[in-house]
Amino acid sequence: MIDVDEFQTGAREWLAANRADAPRDYGAICPPDLVDEGLAWQRRIHAAGYAGIHWPTEHGGRGLTPEHNAAWMLECAIAGVPPVFNMVGLVLTGGALLRYGTPEQQSQHLSPTLSGTHVWCQLFSEPGAGSDLGGLSTKAERDGDHFVINGQKVWCSGGRYSNWGILMARTNPEAKKHDGISFFLFPMDLPGVEIRALQQMTGEAEFDEVFFTDVHLPADHLIGPLHGGWGVGMSVLTNERGHIGTAVIGLERRLEAMARMAEGRELQPVERQRLATLLATGQAYKAMALRQGPQASTAASLMKLGITEMMFESSMLRGDLSGADAMLDGPEAYGMLAAPGGRIAGGTSQVQRNIIGERLLGLPREPKA
Repeated sequence: MIDVDEFQTGAREWLAANRADAPRDYGAICPPDLVDEGLAWQRRIHAAGYAGIHWPTEHGGRGLTPEHNAAWMLECAIAGVPPVFNMVGLVLTGGALLRYGTPEQQSQHLSPTLSGTHVWCQLFSEPGAGSDLGGLSTKAERDGDHFVINGQKVWCSGGRYSNWGILMARTNPEAKKHDGISFFLFPMDLPGVEIRALQQMTGEAEFDEVFFTDVHLPADHLIGPLHGGWGVGMSVLTNERGHIGTAVIGLERRLEAMARMAEGRELQPVERQRLATLLATGQAYKAMALRQGPQASTAASLMKLGITEMMFESSMLRGDLSGADAMLDGPEAYGMLAAPGGRIAGGTSQVQRNIIGERLLGLPREPKA
């Protein structure tokens, strides 16, 4: 097996030669306007052997280790390019299939996911459940060799351009809420599926609503045990976290952008204090990330909550420094309109506070209705 350092050097050299063909680093989810570029990039990294680095070779991977994959992610962060086109497919779906999939499911999906032939979206969140995924109400009722799906999902990233989805639905309404959920592989072109773009106050439509009306899903699309989807879902969401090195690089770039707010401006004392506070806060979170290391912990909720609030305040400060113009149009106006979304995406700030209070501080659990 190739040494991690040697692998990382090769990845760095390959990225230096190919980064001009990459789209900008859009993060975990490719926006609709970059899909063609993102797919072309996925095909390029797949052909070079940088897709599915730690997946088994029989499924199209290279059979290397998670450390090799972390090295690739780190080099992509340094180069400012996406490490994968479709995080939901390469991380969440791939993780679920490798751990819970049948040989037939693995054969059908894993290799096409690496090549970008299968593009995946996540069908988890619902309008009535908020951040309480265990409270989902979309039903999957068994009818012979099919499940009949009825319900609605929301905040679906990539629904319009995905041909597959991972779906969590309730298969036993009589069970306790976490015990009656199952996990499915879902073809997005089935009759009865309606996808609607979800308009945001920025004017963009990055997310979708997905409606299911008497959709007949073959029973062999169930992944993992019947009524055991909560365990499947939680195991794959754990894999969603990135490598600590990539998080630190991203934070450093945000801090650099913040520091540039002062360029060409004569800041008032209060404005200088606000900016200095933000920069000091960011450095504290950088130190926390480095101290935490690569192992996930509830301290990640401190990072998520703190950086979310820091970026919100940064957007507000940028708007204040721009004056009345920020109320009209331009990047400052867009930033202020987009900023509240950070308090929802990736786990709401309210949920992060509950985790911090209950798991880190040992406070009593929030009362349940």
